[in-house]
Amino acid sequence: MLTAATSARPLQFPFCPNLSPELTRMSGSADDAKPVTCTIKPPVYLQIGDNKSDSVQSGVCVVDVSLPFGKPVSIEEMTFKNYYTAYLTVRLLRRNPGQEAPAKWCTVLRDLPLMDNPHTERGSQDYFSIHRTQMQVEPDHVVCVRLILRQPSSAWLTFSLEEINIYPHMEPDPEKEVSDWLSDLTVVDKHPDLEGLPDPQTVSSSIQQMWALTEVMQSSQTTASIGRFDVDGCYDINLLSLT
Repeated sequence: MLTAATSARPLQFPFCPNLSPELTRMSGSADDAKPVTCTIKPPVYLQIGDNKSDSVQSGVCVVDVSLPFGKPVSIEEMTFKNYYTAYLTVRLLRRNPGQEAPAKWCTVLRDLPLMDNPHTERGSQDYFSIHRTQMQVEPDHVVCVRLILRQPSSAWLTFSLEEINIYPHMEPDPEKEVSDWLSDLTVVDKHPDLEGLPDPQTVSSSIQQMWALTEVMQSSQTTASIGRFDVDGCYDINLLSLT
């Protein structure tokens, strides 16, 4: 028979930076995203047996994370620090917007390995990040997160997750996207480089002189016809042909 026993070991949940879009061991750089204000309940360890004296730990622990009441959250990312947990299952209590139907539980991750080997130290105290794209169901309109931890090895007295943070999914602002796109465009210089070009005033004066000269030439043209073969009123006999 499985019974629940709460751990007396207190958990601390300071700010944990949002660092990676994938499940990975996180580095130490910070990000501007802020986590959702939530209530993280103490871990509950399931035990086998009716009495505490003869009960045996099952290697299963449950941690519930309650999100703000009346304000369902769409999750973008979840970060945490591991403490000797070998496998993680994530379940979400989701409520459909605009419907009076009760919220339903769904599993978005099942038996995700956090340690390379449950019996060794590797990965036992690393930071991890889980992005919404890794979840099997879209984590939208969530009112509660349930973390089911498993540690099959008896080498560790206790196991849990620490520094749990949940970051909300923010829809991109179309106006901001347009503004960012415009800011990336290269500004065209309103004053092009005129170096090496002639002076505009000089060019204008030359054009006016050419126009005036053209007018003078057109007005001085003669209307007298010019013969085809005569030169100074005479004809060259070699240019004439007899018909």
